[in-house]
Amino acid sequence: MTSFASKTGAALGGGRMFALVGLVAAFGAAGTAQARHMPMSSHHHHSGDAQHETIDQRITMLHWALKITPAEETQWTAVAQVMRANDAAMRDLVASTKAERKASDVSALEELKTYERFNRAHLDGLKNLLASFETLYTAMPDSQKVVADHVFAHFGRDGRRPNG
Repeated sequence: MTSFASKTGAALGGGRMFALVGLVAAFGAAGTAQARHMPMSSHHHHSGDAQHETIDQRITMLHWALKITPAEETQWTAVAQVMRANDAAMRDLVASTKAERKASDVSALEELKTYERFNRAHLDGLKNLLASFETLYTAMPDSQKVVADHVFAHFGRDGRRPNG
């Protein structure tokens, strides 16, 4: 059986899909290490390294990789707040899902509904992130936009981070 993520990855080009998913994970729209222990429907498909980082570690790493300047700190703070809010929302969803279900008697329908809830949370988080990141990106000089473009284009491929 081919998973939705596998089909989507093939349709978008495997490396590009995983880079995008890894980037979303890095920005806090994906879940936490707790999600690895959830059923298939609630797994988050992102690079293994991102699963072990805390949200503050991801924020710090991206601050460095994007070369955020003192003049951009206000816009960056808004991005970081969204990342933290997305992470908290996903943690809450993981916890509530664990509390609601018994692993031994989860129906296919319940699995799909859970998968939908996690994907909706990802999409909502991405929408919020896009709004705050667009403000930051628009304020960046062209030379820094090139750096940000590179970070986004290469993040998550082969388990690498933007600084490696």
